[in-house]
Amino acid sequence: MNELLFDGIALMFIGMGTVFLFLCIMIVAMHGMGGVIKYLNKFFPEDVVQPAKASKPAADEEAVAVAVLKAVLGRS
Repeated sequence: MNELLFDGIALMFIGMGTVFLFLCIMIVAMHGMGGVIKYLNKFFPEDVVQPAKASKPAADEEAVAVAVLKAVLGRS
């Protein structure tokens, strides 16, 4: 019985160690890919689109609130 317990604990540590090692490798790979992307972004920069400024608000806040209440209450 004691031998089975030690085998189970050894198997648990092997499994948890494998997962931990994989996660460490994945973190290093993600940091490496981040560096590669930053390096490539110097040669292939993304276009920056400036949002257009609104000349006037679409609707008054009070009118919007009235419209929402009418929609909720089902009145037209």
